[in-house]
Formats: sequence, C-alpha cells, structure tokens
Amino acid sequence: MAVKIKLKRLGKIRSPHYRIVVADSRTRRDGRAIEEIGKYHPTYNPSVIEVDADRVAYWLGVGAQPTEPVLAILKKTGDWQKFKGEPAPAPLLVAEPKATRPSFEALGGDDEGKGEAITQKKKAEKKDEAAAESSAAESTEA
Repeated sequence: MAVKIKLKRLGKIRSPHYRIVVADSRTRRDGRAIEEIGKYHPTYNPSVIEVDADRVAYWLGVGAQPTEPVLAILKKTGDWQKFKGEPAPAPLLVAEPKATRPSFEALGGDDEGKGEAITQKKKAEKKDEAAAESSAAESTEA
C-alpha cells in the first residue's frame, strides 16, 4: 500500500482551510485519512502553518511520499530539510498581535455634552419665521 502525505480541503467556497493528512494514495482528496498531522490556512495574512514535526518525521521515515503542495509546506517549516539532513531555512513570519485602538478617555475625551445641536431643524426655522411675522403684524396693527 502506497501512503501519501497530502492536503484535505475544508471550509467554504472561497475560504479554504486544509488539513495535512496521511492517507492511502488511492483514497479521494477529502476521503478517509490514516492520521491528521497538521493544518494549513492560506487565506490568513500571514498564512497559518502548523505541523507536528515528530509525526512528519515518522511518516517520512517509513516511506510516505508528500505531494507537491505538502512538500512546499514542509520545506517552509524545515521538516523536509531535517529529514534530508540539509541546513534549516529562515524562520517563518509570525503574525503580530493586533494593536488595540486607544479608548475615548485615553485620548482626552470628556463626557460633557454641548447642550444644543449645532444646526437647527428646518421645521423650527419655519415656525420661528411664522412667529416673527405674526408678531410683526400685531405690532403694525396696534
């Protein structure tokens, strides 16, 4: 039985997530796996790659063959170089924690309200004009 280390696709249509699995070479892409040995999330920035190095070393040692995409992932993590006895690659880029936005109080904001709106509503202006006209008419009549 030929054993492959390959990717098993999960996730929605435009949001793929992959599991790195060890499976029989005759099984379909998302079929039954012998063992799951890692995760790969390419849509994140930077992409998330988690691989169980001990299990990868074991499966490579007993003759499992990685597919091309898995081989590229193993080269990035350094597991392939460790298996072949080559020097390790540069470390992977790790996502920086997101900085929290400063709060309103930290920026020196105050809780005191202004009391009235800057712009007045149009209805209020019409009522004020009508009241002014009526008071002007009363003063001319008297």
